[in-house]
Amino acid sequence: MTESNFQIITFYEFKEFTALPELKQSLVGAMQENSINGTIIIASEGYNATVSGTPRDIGIFVGIIEKTLDTHLKYKSSFHAEMPFKRIKIKIKPEIVTLKKDVEIAKGIGTHVKPEKWNEILSDPDVILLDTRNDYEYKVGTFPNAINPATEKFSDLPLFIAENLDSREHKKVAMFCTGGIRCEKFAPFMKGLGFEEIYQLEGGILKYLEEVPEAESLWEGECFVFDERVTVDDELKKGSAADLSVPAKAGIK
Repeated sequence: MTESNFQIITFYEFKEFTALPELKQSLVGAMQENSINGTIIIASEGYNATVSGTPRDIGIFVGIIEKTLDTHLKYKSSFHAEMPFKRIKIKIKPEIVTLKKDVEIAKGIGTHVKPEKWNEILSDPDVILLDTRNDYEYKVGTFPNAINPATEKFSDLPLFIAENLDSREHKKVAMFCTGGIRCEKFAPFMKGLGFEEIYQLEGGILKYLEEVPEAESLWEGECFVFDERVTVDDELKKGSAADLSVPAKAGIK
């Protein structure tokens, strides 16, 4: 076996959907017919997915999914010698990433920072850097000087902000997560609280590791991923962590 036998892609989009049971059946069929395993969460607000298959099957699957979802997928990609998922999971949920707060996603427009510009943001001494992931994710890797909110789940993060940050004092806040979806929701949430300058790492850690040369990367440690690899290193290959104590309800991010 080689490291590139299976391709893992992650993708999400905030987009309005109806007829979710019918959409679920279409997605199940597309995965079954193309030997794709993994998890897709769908909700009225959009979709959030991490799936895997051979590069050939992934290529076919992406074309089908783009037609099914009427979109152009912007996905993060990595490879592994073995299939990292055992089965197909399609879940209908109230949210594609659970914050339990009303958020106007459009307020996040203009907050995205491309991976190649991220180091510039981190070099600003006035920037507060927030790791929006959970404690068990932070402990295996993060960016220098990132704040660890020590949360068990994403929906705990608003309370941390209420108790520790002040929009009148903290004028610049940068944030990051695994693939971008948590920040896609939390950046506009912060804007709604009155924080003036918010920056979110577009595509998350995975896109940063994919695009930023190792010699220029500021990332330290490994990145937790929600499949059987557990973590990936700075080359997006399976990391050294054999297992982690992860809450049972942890899902794709």
